[in-house]
Amino acid sequence: MADDAVARLRKLDVCDLSDALDALKLEPAVTGLRPLGTPRPIAGRAVTVRLVAGPPPTASTRHLGTAAVEAAGPDDLIVIEQRSGIDAAAWGGILSRAAQHRGIAGTVIEGPGRDVEEADSIGYPVYARSSTARTARGRIYEAEFQVAITVGGTTVSPGDYVAADRSGCVVIPAAHIADVLARAEDIRDKSERMAAAVAKGLPVSQVMGGDYENMLHGKSEDTPSHG
Repeated sequence: MADDAVARLRKLDVCDLSDALDALKLEPAVTGLRPLGTPRPIAGRAVTVRLVAGPPPTASTRHLGTAAVEAAGPDDLIVIEQRSGIDAAAWGGILSRAAQHRGIAGTVIEGPGRDVEEADSIGYPVYARSSTARTARGRIYEAEFQVAITVGGTTVSPGDYVAADRSGCVVIPAAHIADVLARAEDIRDKSERMAAAVAKGLPVSQVMGGDYENMLHGKSEDTPSHG
């Protein structure tokens, strides 16, 4: 069964979600991640991977990212931590193809990814800290799967809600998703009313001067009208 929270999340942009997190005193957007190839907004529940430096301890160690791909589905994102300091890709083209085949929404990497042209050619969205052509082979390996990891300065636990677009990436703890969605939807609605007011010719100084500063308040505290 599809996750209704994911469906609502996919109708919001990251700026509204970051503002909602701010309003609720939660960690706002992670900055500095960028789309590699297809810049389509993505959202879903986190399936996490942590990578570390060095060759794998045994020859039988599974290839990084494969367990996450096989565990994830259309309501999910793969979220990877590669903070080893080694220039080696945490994600590549075959993984993108496998993830797309399973309908996974996309991949977010705290670290570098590669095979950008391949991901772009098949339309699979990847957001990463950087890009590289250097293989993971002999440089990094998967230490843990479905554990708490870190993206930017934010902890991502398995099952948390994650969204990314060209403005940034947000991580919403599962326990707070209902409150964040409600606040973000309210902020979106206020933004749309402000945009409509500008389109009707209301001076932008008036729109931004009053309503913008009250954007993060709840519905009962601020209901702008531009009739």
